[in-house]
Amino acid sequence: MDPHLLRTYVTVARLASFSEAARELGYTQSAVSQHIAALEQDLGAALLTRRPVAPTPAGARLLEHADPLLLRLDAARAEIVRMAAAPEQGLTLAATPTALTRHTVRALPLAGVTLSVLPREEIPAAVATGTADLGLVDGLAAPNDPLRLPDVAPLTARGIAQEPVAVLLPEGHPLARRAGLRLVDLVDARWLDAPGTGLPLARLRTACGTAGFRPALRYDGTDLRTLAALVAAGHGLALLPRPVADEAPGTVAVPLTAPRVVHRTELLQAGALRGPAAALATQLTAQPAHH
Repeated sequence: MDPHLLRTYVTVARLASFSEAARELGYTQSAVSQHIAALEQDLGAALLTRRPVAPTPAGARLLEHADPLLLRLDAARAEIVRMAAAPEQGLTLAATPTALTRHTVRALPLAGVTLSVLPREEIPAAVATGTADLGLVDGLAAPNDPLRLPDVAPLTARGIAQEPVAVLLPEGHPLARRAGLRLVDLVDARWLDAPGTGLPLARLRTACGTAGFRPALRYDGTDLRTLAALVAAGHGLALLPRPVADEAPGTVAVPLTAPRVVHRTELLQAGALRGPAAALATQLTAQPAHH
């Protein structure tokens, strides 16, 4: 299967238009049509209906395979380019907001760093394709267990921090004076769905083995102060790493006592590191932060 034809197909299916795909890819519309026809002939199946432009059942199935396949190709290309290139003087670090703790921020060099804050699910792909030299991902895990990361490419993940977690409550909340809270007792509480900042609600459901934790409000941003302000105003609860939760103004951080989970941060890399990326990785993994 020709990856160039596959990329054309994915673009046409995403845009639902041959002409829009041609414009985005820099091809003529005739060339795009020829690519789709060649791919359909190679696979022996119709992939798109023409009016309207939409995937057939076979085309929809191909789309499920296409993104991982193309990502693997991009990752392979990026790694070979990195191996052949001269070491760069700067580096790009992709991280989630809650992975940027005092431990990780203090390790950053004073110059030459581009810090990119991304959603958790985008960081492995950014590292695999060379968009970022290193990645910091975080999430809930059992103590000393690795995070479950998408299999986008051969990546190396190393744990660099493991911290307790806390439930973030408004100051006047009835549970704010508790010494600790169990997740099972908060299944029916009002929660904030803030995948870019708080620990994801889906992980709470998995950890608790229940379908509860219904969101009262969704916040798609990455600013932790905004998340704290929403909690303080009573829009819902959030689960955060204890060091982050303790610094949120207008709120109270109550330790989570059950289930026994921690906030784990891992460093992602693709292939061998050189230059500033290697120096930062050494700094971050030399003394993992455990609290």
